[in-house]
Amino acid sequence: MARLILFNKPFDVLSQFTDARSASPRATLSDYIDVPGVYPAGRLDRDSEGLLLLTDDGWLQSRISDPKYKTEKTYLVQVEREPDEAALAALRKGVMLKDGMTRPADVRRIDEPDLWARTPPVRFRKSVPDCWLELTIREGRNRQVRRMTAAVGHPTLRLVRWRIGDWSLEGIANGEWREA
Repeated sequence: MARLILFNKPFDVLSQFTDARSASPRATLSDYIDVPGVYPAGRLDRDSEGLLLLTDDGWLQSRISDPKYKTEKTYLVQVEREPDEAALAALRKGVMLKDGMTRPADVRRIDEPDLWARTPPVRFRKSVPDCWLELTIREGRNRQVRRMTAAVGHPTLRLVRWRIGDWSLEGIANGEWREA
């Protein structure tokens, strides 16, 4: 039977088990998960937080991470300023990035979510308000959500992946994991 681990990856942790490229050690999955034979299904950038799935099943790993399956991924995104309806409509339609047009996203403004504190905290600026969005995409380009929000004039300040397909972070503390 395949193993599937749901991990709430903290900020500044690499989505891999070793860090051979850095002279000074950086936090990796091995600092949190001591389960042999599991590997990440996709990745989550070091400066992003939230749900990372790990499995020992190559077919499941491919099914989760391969863009051809269009697995939905939902993010809670803190952005600079308050996006107007035109910016949200652009995200819903698809945004032109350097590597082409994105697929349409589902997006809505949300109240500030009840999340764990991030270390270090997001820089607060009195003169620049921020806003939270819930954004769902069906592809997984490199740094896609950050590039999409920047393309509509609202750079991402904090990015938390909350859901992948049917799996979510519900009930999993930051830095913790559980088996599905």
